[in-house]
This record gives sequence, structure tokens and C-alpha cells, in this order.
Amino acid sequence: MNTQSILADLHSHTTASDGHLTPSELVARALEKGVQLFAITDHDTVAGLSEARAFNQAQAEPLKLISGVEISTRWNSYDIHIVALNFDETHAELLRFLAHQRELREQRAEEIGHRLAKAGIEGAYEGAKKLAAGAALSRGHYARWLADNGHAVDMPSVFKRYLARGKTGYVPNNWGDMASAIKVIHNAGGLAVLAHPSGYKLSAKWLKRLVREFKEAGGDAMEVVLGQQTVDDRANLVALSVQNQLLASIGSDFHFPSNWIELGKNLYQPQGIDWVWQSGSWVERP
Repeated sequence: MNTQSILADLHSHTTASDGHLTPSELVARALEKGVQLFAITDHDTVAGLSEARAFNQAQAEPLKLISGVEISTRWNSYDIHIVALNFDETHAELLRFLAHQRELREQRAEEIGHRLAKAGIEGAYEGAKKLAAGAALSRGHYARWLADNGHAVDMPSVFKRYLARGKTGYVPNNWGDMASAIKVIHNAGGLAVLAHPSGYKLSAKWLKRLVREFKEAGGDAMEVVLGQQTVDDRANLVALSVQNQLLASIGSDFHFPSNWIELGKNLYQPQGIDWVWQSGSWVERP
């Protein structure tokens, strides 16, 4: 496959974490939308990759499916997500690291449920757990349960009212630092990508600091093209990637079918920048 000019989507989620489609359904949708280079990046788990690979390989014209996972880290009290791409998904150190991440995620989820219960919202933990159906429990599952049970009109409203910093159900993160996650990713042969940098609602000064310190911690790339962003935001992220000598990545952060985010939609590739799949560290894996 000529990876110089392709439709790539390197950030998406399945029912293995907080997505609504199974791994097979997600790959089928990516194929339907014409995606050629694809990564499933569930939160702190690679549990969906085996099913996705089996389904993809059974297709007459499979897409190029690479390994992916989205790892939560802590930076100055912020939740900062790092997408790992194209790594050895059987790597023992990585799997131990992800298992520990899920333990931390469960501890945080229990505390969110406790705080919501104290505020009079009973059964949120149990409801979110049921929606997760064995997947890594996340705030997204809480948002679905709260919206489904009439506590807000939709999931974005749930986050603003209950789960954002300073709100009833907000629990400070308990993740490790960026450098530790990046080291594990590199040891597994992968590339570390700063996920949705403009999504953390940082000032311009703090965003520049985040990108710089991500690079100093060993980061390889950053997402500059997102499923939903302004032209100015895209230009700013491209400039930051160039200034910090980071490769560029691209992804919809797809969780479920909607009118505003879709696999491969609006993922236009600006010219004149180096993409993560063009890296000399990019390994062609089976």
C-alpha cells in the first residue's frame, strides 16, 4: 500500500472500552467509509484487536489495520492521553502496564460512583458497570448511564454538569506520568502520539508547554487533524508539531455513529508535513 496519500484514521474506540460498536462492526464501518489505514485505540486495553484482525482478514479487500491503544497519563493534574501505534501487541511489559492501568481505572470509577451516590444519584456505578459489560470502565460509561437515566439531555451535557473538573462526580486522575508510558510504548516497538492536544482546554501558553514537555519525555508525534476542529485549530496544531519536531497523526476519535463525528470524515491531510506512518521507526507488521 502506498502510505504517502491514503485515507487514514488512527484513533477510534470499540466496546472493548467506551465505544458503542464491536471490533468487527467498527472495522466493517471503516471499510464502508473507505478508510485504508486504521487503528483501534481503546482505553488502556488491546482486548478488541484480535476480533478486529480476524474480521478484517476475512474480507475480500481488507484495510491496513495496525495495533493501537489510548493510554491515560497525568501531567500537572490534567488527564493527558497518549495513543500508542504500531507496537507488538503481545509484548509482556506493555500488557502488564495496561493491566495496571485498568486497576487504576477501576479505582477511579468506584470513587466516581461513590461521589455521585453521596449527591443523591444512586446506582450510577452499577449502571455504568453494566454498560461496560466487562470492558475497561470509563467516564464515558457513566455519561451514557446518566444521560439514559434522565440526568442530562446528552453525554456532553453530562460531562459539563457532573464529570468535569470541579463537578459532583469529578475524581482527580491517578495515572502515571507521560515519560513512563512513552518508555513502555517504545519498548514494545511502537510510536507515542499526543492525542487531541486542543481537547484539554488549555491556554495557548500551556498548550505549547504540554507539547514541548511531551517531546522532551520522548514523544514521537501528535494528532494535528481531528474529526471535528476549526481551520485555525488545525493550522495551530500543525505549527506546533513542526516547531517541536514531532510527526503528525490523524484520527476521528470515533466512539459511536453520530452526525458530527464519523470514521474518516473531515480528515484532510495538510501538505508539507511528515506523517507518523512515514517515520523510519514505522515497522510493517503482519
